[in-house]
Amino acid sequence: MSDWPNARREEFVSFTLEFESDGSDDQAAALAAVEDLTAACFEAGAAGVEERSSEESSAGEPTAGHRVELIVYAPRGAFEDIADAARSFGARCAGDPEAVEDVDWSRSWQAGFDAIEVCPALVIRPSFVASQGKPGQREIVIDPGQAFGTGGHASTKLVLDVIAAESSGFDATTRVLDVGTGTGVLALAAVALGAGRAVGFDLDPLAAHEACNFARANDLAASFDVFAGGIESLSAAPFDLVLANLLRREMLPIAGALAACTAGGGKLVLSGLLDVERDKVEAALVPFGLETVAERGALDANGDRWISLVMARA
Repeated sequence: MSDWPNARREEFVSFTLEFESDGSDDQAAALAAVEDLTAACFEAGAAGVEERSSEESSAGEPTAGHRVELIVYAPRGAFEDIADAARSFGARCAGDPEAVEDVDWSRSWQAGFDAIEVCPALVIRPSFVASQGKPGQREIVIDPGQAFGTGGHASTKLVLDVIAAESSGFDATTRVLDVGTGTGVLALAAVALGAGRAVGFDLDPLAAHEACNFARANDLAASFDVFAGGIESLSAAPFDLVLANLLRREMLPIAGALAACTAGGGKLVLSGLLDVERDKVEAALVPFGLETVAERGALDANGDRWISLVMARA
């Protein structure tokens, strides 16, 4: 998540945070710790965070845990608050903040986004990227903001690939559930590709609000219901296709509920997972009558391999 569009025109600085996990060989736990640190930086006033991983310390020697450098961009006045927040996570500032060249952040933040062709029938793009739609190709327009989900992250792309592959079987009776919907991009893609109805929910009221807005903006609101809350508030189960792009720590506590939402003959798509987490996640779902029938994988910009599991109920 980035706050570049709302950043004021003031002096910006960049500085490096060094963070090392506690030596555990659990890659997923290390990733979660970095994400928590990153979120704390944003809450303290950061406008952007770039992650760089390394297996060596600054002295060139192997480290016991997972070492990460975060390059933080922020207004100069937020530096101390961010540094304090980082220290509470065990991270430290490496050197003093350096002034960043004066640029128009309101435009430069857009440079990392582009249109994503999900399949020949669907493309997803932000509004500031010119339409490149082919004849007969549907477009979904979603701008990056505070809710997760523009289609660009490896875990999201994997689910979009599954939706495209499953869409040949969609019709007006197909019901889709999007767990932790964010911007609603997954549910909207399913509806755009032929699913009759989609329901999405998110614990974050802001995300649910944005998902509603994007559904209306893309003329898909009539087929997409959204609410803010947890899976325990859901009353419209089961669904033919359940989409859960979540971290493992979010997924495992609701494994039984995810299975219960999946109709007989339906499929549960799990993403937001690292390759090393496969066995634990499968072990949590198999007792509920689900089995893995397909898997997709992709590397992100940091070299982490994300996977998406497609599980079916007999």
